Amino acid sequence: MKKIFITILLLSSAAVFFMNACNTNEVAADGTTMPDSISYNFNIRPILSDKCFACHGPDANKRKAQLRLDIADSAFKALKETKGAYALVPFKPNESELYKRVSSTDTSYMMPPPISHLASLSPFEVQLIKKWIEQGAKYEKHWAFTAPKKVALPKVSDEKWAKNEIDYFVLSKLEKIGLKPNEEADKERLLKRVSFDLTGLPPTIEMMDAFNADNSPTAYEKIVDKLIASPQYGEHMAVHWLDIARYADSYGYQDDNIRTQWPWRDWVIHAFNENLPYDKFITWQIAGDMLPNATKEEILATGFLRNHKYTEEGGVVPEEYRVEYLIDKTKTYGKGILGITIECAQCHDHKYDPFPQKDYYSLLAFFNNTQEVGYEGDVSVSQPAKHPILTLNDTDIVRTMQFINKKDTGKLTVSVMGELKDSVRKTYVLNRGQYGSPTDEVKPHAPTAILPYDTTKYPRNRLGLAAWTVDKNNPLTARVFVNQLWQEIFGRGLVKTSGDFGMQGELPSHPELLDWLAVDFMEHNWDIKRLVKQMVMSATYRQSDVANKEQLEKDPENKYYARGPRNRLPAESIRDMILASSGLLNKSIGGPSVKPYQPKGLWEGATSGRGVLATYKQDHKEDLYRRGMYTFIKLTVPPPSMIMFDASNRDQCQVYRPKTNTPLQALIMENDPTMLEASRVLAQNLALQQSSAQDKITKAFRLIVCRRPSENENKILNEYYTEQLVAFQQKKLSADTTLKVGEYPMNDKADKTESAALMKVIEMIYNLEESITKT
Repeated sequence: MKKIFITILLLSSAAVFFMNACNTNEVAADGTTMPDSISYNFNIRPILSDKCFACHGPDANKRKAQLRLDIADSAFKALKETKGAYALVPFKPNESELYKRVSSTDTSYMMPPPISHLASLSPFEVQLIKKWIEQGAKYEKHWAFTAPKKVALPKVSDEKWAKNEIDYFVLSKLEKIGLKPNEEADKERLLKRVSFDLTGLPPTIEMMDAFNADNSPTAYEKIVDKLIASPQYGEHMAVHWLDIARYADSYGYQDDNIRTQWPWRDWVIHAFNENLPYDKFITWQIAGDMLPNATKEEILATGFLRNHKYTEEGGVVPEEYRVEYLIDKTKTYGKGILGITIECAQCHDHKYDPFPQKDYYSLLAFFNNTQEVGYEGDVSVSQPAKHPILTLNDTDIVRTMQFINKKDTGKLTVSVMGELKDSVRKTYVLNRGQYGSPTDEVKPHAPTAILPYDTTKYPRNRLGLAAWTVDKNNPLTARVFVNQLWQEIFGRGLVKTSGDFGMQGELPSHPELLDWLAVDFMEHNWDIKRLVKQMVMSATYRQSDVANKEQLEKDPENKYYARGPRNRLPAESIRDMILASSGLLNKSIGGPSVKPYQPKGLWEGATSGRGVLATYKQDHKEDLYRRGMYTFIKLTVPPPSMIMFDASNRDQCQVYRPKTNTPLQALIMENDPTMLEASRVLAQNLALQQSSAQDKITKAFRLIVCRRPSENENKILNEYYTEQLVAFQQKKLSADTTLKVGEYPMNDKADKTESAALMKVIEMIYNLEESITKT
C-alpha cells in the first residue's frame, strides 16, 4: 500500500511538473502570452529571421540544403537532401522537419546547429512555430512591403480621454496590457515640451505667463499654431533632415577642405517653414534638376544627393571614388527615405531581405548617369564646390530665392545633380562590390519586393525613381517619414529601428496606428505641419512623464505610451537653450556656418596642415551666438561639445541618434565657455533689475528650467546665493576672475559681487538634469 501511495505521489508530481513546463512554454520571458491566432509577420518571421535566414534565406551564396524558409514555395517543397521529408507540412507539425529540428536536443540533428553559433529557439518560440504549423503555416508578405491600410478606430472604454485618432490606438493597446494613461502634464512642463519639440527653443517668460493665464479650451492649440508658424520651426525640423542628408561644411578625407553647401541647408529650412508637401520635398531632392523647366530652387534641392564626402588626394583612382559616391547616394536614399538596409546587398544578395545583389545595382543605376567625376583636384578657395554645380548670383537671391541668407556680394556655388547630356553610362553588378570587377549589366530599376517598377509609368531615370518613391502605393515612403517624425517627438519610433523596416528590424509597437497615420498623411497631400500638429495635439503626447512602479515594470521603454515622453534635449537644443535663456541668442536664419569657442589645438592635431581649414579661426561678435545647427562641421574633427551630446558626425546618413550618458557631458556643462559666458551675461542683466535676489533667482530658474521653482528649490538656491555672495564680499573668491569669461562686453553698471554670486547660481541651474531634459 505504501509503495502504491509513493508511486501515485511521484506520478502526480511528474504531472504537475509537466503541466508547469507546458504552461512555461505558453509565456515568453518578457511576459508575452501565446496568441490565439499566429501571424507569420508578427510571430514567426522574427524568429526565422534571427535563427534561420542566414542559411535558409534570400542569400543564394550562403544558402544550405537548397532550402529557403523566407518564401512559401520553397518551404513547402520536398527536401532535396532528406528524401520523403518536407520542411513544412501544413497542420502537421510532427511531420514538419522545421518543427522537429528546432525542438530537438540532438546536436547532430537540431537547428540551428551548434556550429552556426546561433542561439537555440526558446521553448516559447518552439511552441509558436508548432501552433503556426497546426494553424496551416500560412505565409504573409513582409508587413512593411504591403501597402498601409486605414483601419477603423479601435473601441476603447474611455473615449473622453482621446483628443484625436492617435489616442484610440494608443489607449486600445494600453487597455490590453492592463495599463492606464497618465493625467495631462501641468501647463509649464507641457509648454516647455512642445516649444522644444516644435522650435528647439525654450518658451519665453511672456509665453509662459500668457499660456498660464489662458483658461480657454483652445489655449494649447493656439500655442501649438503659434510655434508651428514661427520661423524657428523650420530650423528645428531641418536638423533631423541634415542628419539624414549627411550635411557638413567640409569635404572629408585627408585635407578635409571647405565646401559651400549651406545654401541647400537654407532651402531645407525654407521648405519646412513653407510646408512644402513631403512628396514634392522628396521629388525635388532626388530629381529637381530633371523637372520640366526646372527652376534654380528645384535644382538647388538636389544638393541632398551631393552632401557626401569627396576626395582631393592626388594619385587616387577616379573611378574608385566615383563609385564610392554612388554607393553613398544609394545608401542615403535607401536608409533615409525608404528605411531599408539596401547597402547590405552591395557585395552579395541580402541575407535577410528580398533584395538580390542585382536589385542593389539596378537602384544605384539611377544615380550613375550624373556628370560627377571621382577626382577633380584640390578645391578652389574662391569657388569651393564640386561639379556639376549651381551658380547663384545676387539677382537670383533677390528675385526668387530670398530665403538664402547671403551676407556679401558675388557668386555662390553649390554642388548639385546634373545628368550626362549626350550618353547614358552603363551600370554593372560589381563582383563583391569592387569597382574594378563588373559582371552583368543592369538597367535602372527599383526593388520589386517593395513595389513593381512599371516602366510604362516611370521612366528609367531619377525622375522616374522620384515618382516611384512618392507613389501612394509605395508601402514605405509615408510609413518611414511618419515614423521618423514620431521618433523625433516621442523619443522612439513606432518602429524602433527607424532605419530598418526590413526583416531584421523591430516590429512596430502599434502597426495599425502607423498605417493609419501613413495613409492619412498621403490623403491630406503629404502635409507635414498637419501631421506634426496631430501628434502634439494628442492626449498621448500631453501626458505627464511621471512613471509609476507598474508602468516601469510592464513598459520600461514606454513603447506603449502610458506616460509622456521624457528625453534629453538634442545637442543643438542644449546650446540653443543656453543662448536663448541668457538673452545671447542670435536669431538670424540661414547663412554660412560659424565657428564658436573650441578647445585650442583640436583641429591642428587632426589635420594634414594644408588648406584653409588647417587651423581653427574662431568667429566673433554676434556670430558666436548663433544656433547650434549653424556650428561649422568639419568631417574629420566634428564639434566636440555636439558630439559629446550624441549629435551626428555627419559622416554618413543617420536616421536616429543614440542617447549616451558619460562624465564628459557633465564636464562640458560645467566648463563650456558658452555656458559660463551665458551665466555671466544673464547674471549681469538680472543684477541691474530693481528686484530682490529671490525674484532674480526665480526669474533665472524660469528662463532656464521653464517653470517656477518649488519652495525647497528656492530655499537651496537662495542659500547658495548668500553663501557665494559672502565669499565674494570677503574676497575668498575673486569676482573679477569669475566674471572674466567670454567675449560679450562686460556690463560695468552691474555690481560685480552680486553679479558673480548670481552667476554661480545660474551655473548651478544650467547643470540641473531637468534643464537639458524635455519633461
